[in-house]
Amino acid sequence: MIKRKLCREYLEEIERLERSIVELEEQINELKMQLRLKVDEANSLAIENTSLKHKLDLMKKREKYLLELLKKFGVPFVLVDEEEFEDVDVSE
Repeated sequence: MIKRKLCREYLEEIERLERSIVELEEQINELKMQLRLKVDEANSLAIENTSLKHKLDLMKKREKYLLELLKKFGVPFVLVDEEEFEDVDVSE
């Protein structure tokens, strides 16, 4: 009788552990999928970042070229640092 009860308890515990393992495997698969999505997102952002850096570099080169061209032709111009005026309160 005691042997049967112990065996039944062990079998129930084994079944509970097996269910827990299945749940943990499902959670692991879900986390793997989330990780893949995050890696894809990070890769996409890295590509976009590289593209934007390239565009910024091209814009800086164009700006430098245009400034040199204006100087070469003797065209008067004024450079304004926009960041200097961003914090200025014009309502005063």
